[in-house]
Amino acid sequence: MVVTKSWTMVRHFEGAPKAEDFKLIEKELPTLKDGEVLLESEFLSVDPYMRPYSKQQLKEGDVMMGSQVARVVESKNSAFPVGGYYVAYAGWTTHFISDGKGLDALPSNWPDNLPRSLALGAVGMPGLTAYFGLLEVCNPKQGEVVLVNAAAGAVGSVVGQIAKIKGCKAVGSAGSDDKLGFLKEIGFDEVFNYKTVSSLAEALKKASPEGYECFFDNVGGKFTDAALQQMKDFGRIAVCGAISLYNDSVPSTGPYIQPYILFKQLRMEGFFDSRWQDRFPEALKQLLQWVVEGKLKYREHITNGFENMPAGFIGMLKGENIGKAIIKS
Repeated sequence: MVVTKSWTMVRHFEGAPKAEDFKLIEKELPTLKDGEVLLESEFLSVDPYMRPYSKQQLKEGDVMMGSQVARVVESKNSAFPVGGYYVAYAGWTTHFISDGKGLDALPSNWPDNLPRSLALGAVGMPGLTAYFGLLEVCNPKQGEVVLVNAAAGAVGSVVGQIAKIKGCKAVGSAGSDDKLGFLKEIGFDEVFNYKTVSSLAEALKKASPEGYECFFDNVGGKFTDAALQQMKDFGRIAVCGAISLYNDSVPSTGPYIQPYILFKQLRMEGFFDSRWQDRFPEALKQLLQWVVEGKLKYREHITNGFENMPAGFIGMLKGENIGKAIIKS
């Protein structure tokens, strides 16, 4: 018998998630039936979406949601041989049984020198989110200026680099000097620390006096209020997230944005990468190629130990990570 460990959500989060909101449980898994495979999680992902989605999709006591790169350790399905690596969406768990549905194999040409954890980052969901959000929603043209907040995170860091690949000027905002250094390393043209500037509006003007054609928004709130004022006419805003608002117990209020959208004739669009699911293979192939060619650089914030998943999740929401936050089981 294989014993699996899983992290469950004890209660729905009130404000910022806390360690006591999670509980580690163990249970024995049944023996495999024909057509089933047993997988062991090697790398697990913690992402901002888990904070709002947990309340919408999970009941108290459920295993926390999330994806992992897992290895087949036992198989009764010839399509999934022992030793194969797959991306799965099995939640915060060390082992799980699958009938093969929802298991996505890593590309057959995955280079030996690249960590498989990248399938949860730059060549995974965050990379796909950056790819389609920027190229399809913002649709930047060569020479345009692209603004990215939370730019040192898993999605934002990829957005800025794709913008540079497409011949744009990339402006990034982050919350520490170390993060700003990382952004300069990966090619951002202008960067600023939103926590230390005296005025967001002035920082945005200084970074791009001519304004912005594209804004990839991961943060929402006061940053968005300031950024909309700096958009050029007919600017495009891709709304990917609103992490500054996720822990609010009471909905916050801010300036009314409709006048800026109206008089600047802006297009502001929320999106999920799943809209382009039929194009995932094309996008993953391109992202992997850019990584191999050195055009798309990555950094991972690794937390070792499955027992530290809640701490890794809480730290990610606080912005402790540079690049993709990963838990190594």
